[in-house]
Formats: sequence, C-alpha cells, structure tokens
Amino acid sequence: MSIHTITITVNGASELLTVPASMTLLQLLREQLALTGTKNGCSAGECGACTVLLNGEAVNACMVLAAEADGAEVVTVEGLGGRPGDPGALHPLQESFVAEGAVQCGFCTPGMLMSAYALLQRNPDPTEGDIRTALVGNLCRCTGYTRIVRAIQKVAAAKIT
Repeated sequence: MSIHTITITVNGASELLTVPASMTLLQLLREQLALTGTKNGCSAGECGACTVLLNGEAVNACMVLAAEADGAEVVTVEGLGGRPGDPGALHPLQESFVAEGAVQCGFCTPGMLMSAYALLQRNPDPTEGDIRTALVGNLCRCTGYTRIVRAIQKVAAAKIT
C-alpha cells in the first residue's frame, strides 16, 4: 500500500498528514480530523452529502483522493460559522436554514450549505434558477427543496454572505 504525506489547510488550520493512496478526502476529514459534519451518503458522488469547498469550489469529498488535496485549502461545514468574538456563531446561511425550516433530518444539510455558500461566493445575487442549478448535485428526501431555496434567497437578498 502506497502512503503519501500531504499538507492541507482545513478550515484555516494547516495539517501535515500521512494518508494511504486509496483514502478519500471524505475519509480524511471524518476519520483523521474528526470533522463529522461532512456526511457519507453514497460514496459515489451522487448525493452531495459530502460536499466541501476545495480551493473555493464545491466538490464531492467522496470522489477526491486525499493525496490529490495536497497543498489545497478545504472548507467544511464546521468552517462556515464563527465571528470575531463569537467563534461558535452560526453562519447566516445556517441561521436562515433553521429559520426557514430547511433543516429536517439534517443529513443533506451540510452539503446543501456548502453548495449554497459556493454559489453565493461566485454569484451574490442568484436567481431561483441559479440556486436550483447549484443544488442539482445535492439530494434531499425530506424538504422538497422549496424551503432550502427560500433560505438561500433570503441570505442573498440580505447581502450577508
């Protein structure tokens, strides 16, 4: 088994890690770094539950080898929140998801939040179609998406990302 030593920045913290060649970024986050907000839904890149930002782009962490993330910056759902003086604060997207009832079972929520965050970073004034397109890789069996879209629209309208 081939082993790689990588340097990766996760939620602002630089990490020097040894990983097997077959380890995915999802496994690294959950098993080595104990960042369990990123969910393992399908292990096939189909459900979006494992969505994280890799160098600013939304990716399915189950489809990226950890070794491929060497030198990269990763942001997980745990890295969204916090404000100066209040590191435990929720991000406005997280607050909006709660307020709009966009969180039900919560399994898809981390991936939805990360896809929404990536969208708002590149397009701070998305249309409903833009939002639905950005979420196309994120599956939810509980909400029907309407509340999720509404939560993202509220944050976009408030210009608080």
